[in-house]
Amino acid sequence: MSDEKKEKGAAAKKLADPIAASIDISTQEMIKRAQRLDIDTVFDRAVTLKPCNIGMQGTCCKNCAMGPCRLPLPKGGIEGEDQRKGLCGATANTIAARNFARMVAAGASAHSDHGRGVAEVFLSVARKESHDYKIKDPIKLLQIAKCFDIAVTIEEDGETKDRDIDEIALELAEKAIAEWGKPEGELTYLKRAPEALYEKWKKNGVLPRNVDREVVEIMHRTHIGVDQDYKNIVKQCTRCAIADGWGGSMLGTDLQDVLFGSPTPVQSEADLGIMKEDHVNIILHGHEPILSEMIVAAAQTQEMIDYAKEKGAKGIQLGGICCTANEVLQRHGIPPAGTFLQQELAIITGACDAMIVDIQCIFQNLANVAKCFHTKLITTHPIARMEQENVLHMEFDEHYAMEDAKKIVMLAIDNFKNRGSDVEIPRYKDVQVAGFGVESIKYHLGGSFRGSYYTLNDNIINGRIRGVAGVVGCNNARTKHNEEHIEIVKELLKNDVLVLTTGCSALACSTHGLLKPETAAVYCGPGLAEVCETVGIPPVLHMGSCVDNSRILLAATEMVKAGGLGNDICDLPVAGSAPEWMSEKAISIGHYFVVSGVYTVFGYQMPVEGAPQFKKYLYEEYEKVFGGKWDCEPDPIKHAHKMIAHIDKKRQALGIDKARERILMDMADRQALEG
Repeated sequence: MSDEKKEKGAAAKKLADPIAASIDISTQEMIKRAQRLDIDTVFDRAVTLKPCNIGMQGTCCKNCAMGPCRLPLPKGGIEGEDQRKGLCGATANTIAARNFARMVAAGASAHSDHGRGVAEVFLSVARKESHDYKIKDPIKLLQIAKCFDIAVTIEEDGETKDRDIDEIALELAEKAIAEWGKPEGELTYLKRAPEALYEKWKKNGVLPRNVDREVVEIMHRTHIGVDQDYKNIVKQCTRCAIADGWGGSMLGTDLQDVLFGSPTPVQSEADLGIMKEDHVNIILHGHEPILSEMIVAAAQTQEMIDYAKEKGAKGIQLGGICCTANEVLQRHGIPPAGTFLQQELAIITGACDAMIVDIQCIFQNLANVAKCFHTKLITTHPIARMEQENVLHMEFDEHYAMEDAKKIVMLAIDNFKNRGSDVEIPRYKDVQVAGFGVESIKYHLGGSFRGSYYTLNDNIINGRIRGVAGVVGCNNARTKHNEEHIEIVKELLKNDVLVLTTGCSALACSTHGLLKPETAAVYCGPGLAEVCETVGIPPVLHMGSCVDNSRILLAATEMVKAGGLGNDICDLPVAGSAPEWMSEKAISIGHYFVVSGVYTVFGYQMPVEGAPQFKKYLYEEYEKVFGGKWDCEPDPIKHAHKMIAHIDKKRQALGIDKARERILMDMADRQALEG
């Protein structure tokens, strides 16, 4: 085809307007570049491929070969009893509940299988079968061991002695991995929840038995002709979601901290501008840090640095996409190149020598984009391969971790010489401070010896901080990239709400300069700004990847323990948000926050609009049972103010809706409080 015909063909295509597609300047530039090169991206596909309206409403059933049965809302709305039904007679409420449940099951599976993978590596380390990984946080190992009733001391010759750390690790590994399939009992971590919440779960019969069983039971219940009561289906959703948030995800996060080190605040940069024209650029994309930890270690060896220089590069630049980005950021300061929607754009710079992917949120279209450049696209996980011939599969084996990692890094270095001259790296990036966990927040609030969440609670009670919001989740090409995340967070900060963030929302905040201590003076209300300046933290705390949402649950639990704000998570002036959600993981996350007592607002849309009774059950009636409820609001300012209104409602219920008079306290007063 001639160049003239190509240009005419490109002009005839429906293409995304870069300015309308994203608020990120780097993204806008790379969309324009892709369009000049006639390379389609997710932003263009979002223009040409429209979503199914009935599917969006949650009332399309394809669970058997008699379907799909599509149940649109009647024109003019529903009056009286809803007579819509599928071929088997399933009502709109049953269909929507089944679809919702299957999303919870898939999301819980993704996070919990991630956690299982970490547990398996931990077991191999404990058995001395894998020598490239070490236990980097023995203190956290001992803390987790106590949760599993594992003795950390022994009595010997009448003396109490510390038990061998390797023995503890092996016993913990065996007990932890059993959480996915033990035949009786309940998940061990459920007792980490506030007592009132645990008793609520127990009373309502939703204590998970093991992770895998809850997923399997959802799939069974939603088969044709099984569970046909939407309330009963949602009950199993609840059990499965708890197994994710307080089970597989929480175990995954904890064991990652033990193996790779618990995060501590670290300064880095963010956005596509972190890539370097004179360096070998390796992009790590996916979710599991098992491989990426080794890639970081290999790339930082003098051997690999020298090899890169031999090939004409000045060094090796690592960057991340999606939650692998968050994992290597929070432990090593490796800068993220972008969010979920920027993955194709990292290759379109022309400077990406290798993109190494593991699991989850990886576009198959990366292979088509890579064909247009020199980039080596490498899959590494046995459950995540691509059909395209130009994708190289190098399966990673934790027993030969460093050896495999060096092979991959060397492949990227060897590819540096094949890079073309048409390189266009956006020059935009921003500074961030990331790596906040439950423990590091304690330290910032109270120091080494007095670390607790009392300081946070006290500033909520006295009115300097209005409340706390968790803003998490994905990007969605059906919304303007990053806009909802940033507008919601800014509105919350302006109203003195401290923000905890994870996943691609955290990456969006880092790209737009909200993860710096100096941000407080620019965007925060006077109370929150004062606290952040005094403590020395940003007003938006990066708490990790999407599997690390369990950190937010535990932070809320610490607030309950610190006292003064009620006896359960549902009593706290807190709210949750997923502004640009798109994955099934987000539904599982949202549901485990709701059933943990958190008012949770999603942006864009929710797949429940076609079943008004089911929607009402989630949005109104569920709060009476668990203290949390679902909501949806696509407008970012209205979205933020719904959260703020809920926070104010909780403040009023606690009797702290009026600011408390400030009192200058001397040391005797403080010691009395400590007592």
